Amino acid sequence: MNVATTPALDSAPSGSLEVRELSVSYGGKKAMGPVTLTIPGRQVTALIGPSGCGKSTFLRSLNRMNDMIPGCRVEGEVRLDGEPIYGAGVDAVAVRRRIGMVFQKSNPFPKSIFENVAYGLRIGGLRDRGELAGRVERALQHSALWDEVKDRLQESALGLSGGQQQRLCIARALAVEPEVILMDEPASALDPIATAHIEELIHELAREYTVVIVTHNMQQAARVSHHTAFFYLGDLVEFDRTQIVFTQPKHARTEDYVTGRFG
Repeated sequence: MNVATTPALDSAPSGSLEVRELSVSYGGKKAMGPVTLTIPGRQVTALIGPSGCGKSTFLRSLNRMNDMIPGCRVEGEVRLDGEPIYGAGVDAVAVRRRIGMVFQKSNPFPKSIFENVAYGLRIGGLRDRGELAGRVERALQHSALWDEVKDRLQESALGLSGGQQQRLCIARALAVEPEVILMDEPASALDPIATAHIEELIHELAREYTVVIVTHNMQQAARVSHHTAFFYLGDLVEFDRTQIVFTQPKHARTEDYVTGRFG
């Protein structure tokens, strides 16, 4: 059942995502949906729910990462600022430039710090050294990493700490100047101090980007997000402002989950 409530939006800032009747199946078996909601632009939306409930599948549908899975079928509609990201003639690679992704485990390339951030820009055809340097610096500044690495840009990224590597991966996503950043449990493998850095960064990013984050950590969802979507057994049960979801949920199953009665 799809009983989610979508809050009214006063405006639709750049980076808003409209999802209509979106469903995903693997080998003919439904994994998620249908889901309908509007993710507000330049805010943080948290996706919560028990393992296997469909939240990561939903997240990957927002930038067509599920296209890479054999036997995966996606139905429905997703629009970024009114433009469809699925359909004939829509370039999936171009979609992923506009909607970047950061994974649960940091995955820096065995290259220098500079080349990690510049990678997507080079793939996109940028060759001007001055512009490359400027874009890399801006991305590292936006990911709150510049002051820590500005004197070691030619050193291997593999020498960074776990938290620094995750911020480097965020910088790599930011370098191509997307409108939306998707994060799949970006702090789950980090210590509390590194996690706090990532959470502070998420707050900062929401000033310029739409951020959608999957998290199992209820306290983290409450701290970092403006809106929260609760998934259960592949369905979207509730979607509302985070304060409402955690203090005045409309559905008993949401209340049971956020209060720790199951999960």
